[in-house]
Amino acid sequence: MSHALQFYYNGQWVDPASSLTLDVINPATEKVCCTIAIGNEEDVNRAVASARSAFPAWSVTTREERLAILERILVIYKKRSEDMAQAISQEMGSPIARARDSQTWAGMAHLEEMISTLKNYVFDEMRDDMLITREPVGVAGLITPWNWPMNQIMCKVAPALAAGCTLVLKPSEVAPLSGLVFTEIMDEAGLPPGVYNMVNGDGPGVGEAIARHPDIDMVSITGSTRAGAAVAKLAADTVKRVHQELGGKSPNIILPDADFEDAVIRGVKGCFSNSGQSCDAPTRMLVPREKMEQALHIAKSAAEAFKMGSPADETTQLGPVVSAVQYDRIQTLIAKGIEEGATLVTGGLGKPAGLETGYYVKSTVFGNVQPDMTISREEIFGPVLSILAYDNEEHAIQIANDTLYGLAAYVQSGDLNHARAVARRLRAGNVNINGAAWTVAAPFGGYGQSGNGRECSSFGLSDFLEIKAILGYGMIA
Repeated sequence: MSHALQFYYNGQWVDPASSLTLDVINPATEKVCCTIAIGNEEDVNRAVASARSAFPAWSVTTREERLAILERILVIYKKRSEDMAQAISQEMGSPIARARDSQTWAGMAHLEEMISTLKNYVFDEMRDDMLITREPVGVAGLITPWNWPMNQIMCKVAPALAAGCTLVLKPSEVAPLSGLVFTEIMDEAGLPPGVYNMVNGDGPGVGEAIARHPDIDMVSITGSTRAGAAVAKLAADTVKRVHQELGGKSPNIILPDADFEDAVIRGVKGCFSNSGQSCDAPTRMLVPREKMEQALHIAKSAAEAFKMGSPADETTQLGPVVSAVQYDRIQTLIAKGIEEGATLVTGGLGKPAGLETGYYVKSTVFGNVQPDMTISREEIFGPVLSILAYDNEEHAIQIANDTLYGLAAYVQSGDLNHARAVARRLRAGNVNINGAAWTVAAPFGGYGQSGNGRECSSFGLSDFLEIKAILGYGMIA
């Protein structure tokens, strides 16, 4: 991390305006693995000025010129993939096999999808004598989270560049190592100075300065609902576009005609994936009331089968959660579940035996959870599953939709037509039927307090574009 104490703008690594630093903690060891510079408003001003200066030239580049840049980034990203995986494993405790095959891979997959999308995207179309054209929105401020660092950085950077926007990126200060590696990749790719800029920092010091900056035309944030709302308020004075991908409390309805054991096992795996630190995780499992005890038995076995341990071990399935703050929040919510009367099936408070060092959370399953319980309503962001009972299909749909969020939902059924009918009634931006494979071609975003806008593929590209109508464009002089 040779540039950890620097930022990147105007095509070069630069020293920050202040001397503030922050220690990055490896969540598996609880030790400092890196120290980064922390920016302030002056650093943001410099980066935004760089992006604003570069916008006129970059915004009128051809599709072919932008494709060439994206393809060059892809080549270098693949070359640095192991560096990226190691960085992600250190900064957020992701098991190294997952850091390679899921975390790092996701960034590559999104970039490949954006390259494919850009090749065929329709920027101009004629309607009678009117031209409808799509142009870059301007300078984009991008605020990304720690839980899927490269997935979310690439979900924003790739479409912004493809659209012709210039940008200022603020990676998460909790997991900034991947952002530093990514910036090295961007530097090696040789973008025109000012097109890509990066400032490390926290929300109050850098995130807020990006959100309220008058020369930033759009802010795209992935984070908590609280952070998304704060950004929207700060952005309101300059009437800039705000794109939000926020929290979730996703339901997983297991219908009576599903292969019950298989559906429960897959539901547990989906919830615990990434140590439960995914905003679209199926954290509320809904089962027929008469099958609750069977569900608890299956879920207990499935949860206890996960191998938890050092992220450096190739066979580890569950690593620690990202920080002491996150660990403490999860413990508080587990205690709340016990206090409010949910059945603790497995896991619970404290650290797993033999893993007293590191922010490890026991694989936890609660049964007989009531819809009004805290663990059924609040996003926990850890390996904690709540299992709720429903009386009939209407009741299941009502429980599923009874949430402030609407990011994702899941349906399990042995009858595809049945699953399709239920899926259409769920208020969520993304509904998965019977464990369908995730794809970077699907639009990603939510309803309600899960945010607005969509990421990925052509949907993500469209969100970085303005629509202009030129009337009389086709008229004969």
